[in-house]
Amino acid sequence: MTAPVLEVRDLTTEYRMKAGIVRSVNGVSFSLGAGEILGLVGESGSGKSVTGLSIMGLIEPPGRVAGGSIRLQGEELVGLPEARMREHRGRRVSMVFQDPMTTLNPVITIGGQFHEALRAHRRIGRREADDVAERALAQVGIPSPRQRLSAYPHELSGGMRQRVGIAIALAHDPAVVIADEPTTALDVTVQSQILHLVQALVRDRGTAMVWVTHDLSVVAGLCDRIAVMYAGRIVEIGAARDVLTAPRHPYTRGLIASIPGDAEPGSRLVQIPGLPPSPLSLPEGCSFAPRCTRATAACRDVPVFAEHRPGHAVRCHHSG
Repeated sequence: MTAPVLEVRDLTTEYRMKAGIVRSVNGVSFSLGAGEILGLVGESGSGKSVTGLSIMGLIEPPGRVAGGSIRLQGEELVGLPEARMREHRGRRVSMVFQDPMTTLNPVITIGGQFHEALRAHRRIGRREADDVAERALAQVGIPSPRQRLSAYPHELSGGMRQRVGIAIALAHDPAVVIADEPTTALDVTVQSQILHLVQALVRDRGTAMVWVTHDLSVVAGLCDRIAVMYAGRIVEIGAARDVLTAPRHPYTRGLIASIPGDAEPGSRLVQIPGLPPSPLSLPEGCSFAPRCTRATAACRDVPVFAEHRPGHAVRCHHSG
């Protein structure tokens, strides 16, 4: 067994608000091996994006990583000085964001943005930087990559801009990439192209990836393992096949049952009753209990996160 590239243990991230403390991430743990893709799935507000930002060291006041451990290739990132974290960010761990129009600078050419990303971590001349950028753009399937270096983000389609974002994120061959719903704003055809591209690039380079999404249909064909988040906690984690075909947590079952593609034509979609709880007033015990049809008095206590089978763990009193 090789050591994990990324190891997250009991990660807690909280925001101090006027109304109280919001614990967006509450005791999250998982590990990731080289070349492995982990799907981090959940509704909006479940804490999945904050988990990714915590790993990147991008939590800003009033937020903070309040506890736990994030080890990247054996090095602890929690508590690392910002100057040291900047050395890692973009080089050893990088991020692809949801909307490239908000992450790419609209007044800098694609080539200029590559140059900035490359020069942040190594001394490189303009000609060499252009050559690196051209190869990177070609690898993500952008036609006429040399010509694209002089283009501005608004001159490219949404799919092309996202490919640029992926190319920049992979420019330094990072050990880990966090992808925060990077295909949400794309149409289905382009989304499929991006998914196949990412899968090939990750496998060829041995890069580990955390794919943050609310869409189970995306992770079904992309990810090796799936971690389902609810109210700041991982409630189920396991191999993608096991989680999707034999889910053990009622919340996971509800998410799968609500996928439109699995419904009979003309039938009503199955819905999870109720709404996610406010992070300012989480219920005692199991946070999903108020919406769960299997809830009992036992659910007033926080369930233990336990393995149902090797590699498949569930946080539920009624996972049988």
